[in-house]
Amino acid sequence: MRVLGIDGYRTVIRTRVIYASERRVVKENIIRKLLVFGRKILRGIFGPKKENQTWRIKNNEELDKLIKHENAVNYIKAQRLSWFGHIQRMPEARAIKKIFKCNPLTTRPRGRPKYRGEDNIIQDLG
Repeated sequence: MRVLGIDGYRTVIRTRVIYASERRVVKENIIRKLLVFGRKILRGIFGPKKENQTWRIKNNEELDKLIKHENAVNYIKAQRLSWFGHIQRMPEARAIKKIFKCNPLTTRPRGRPKYRGEDNIIQDLG
């Protein structure tokens, strides 16, 4: 795993894990799983730390400092906001903008409302 290095993590692993996530609804449990997976890979890349003649694994804060807070979730949020800005700058006649702004004619089903992509964007902005 050490052969891959941080550049390999950014180019190979992170890009495959977050493929097309700016257009997908990402729920809290998926975010948690992405963070756990990313930390697992990073622990393999950076290895343990030696303190006072004993070895220990790096904690989450140390890993976060090493990657400068560029984890998969922050990258997804940045990509999602970039995509949203791209959609907002499009002319009104474009099909993708019409689809993004359309409201369905039917009512929502009973029960808890589904999580929408708009909710992700609002959460990223706030």
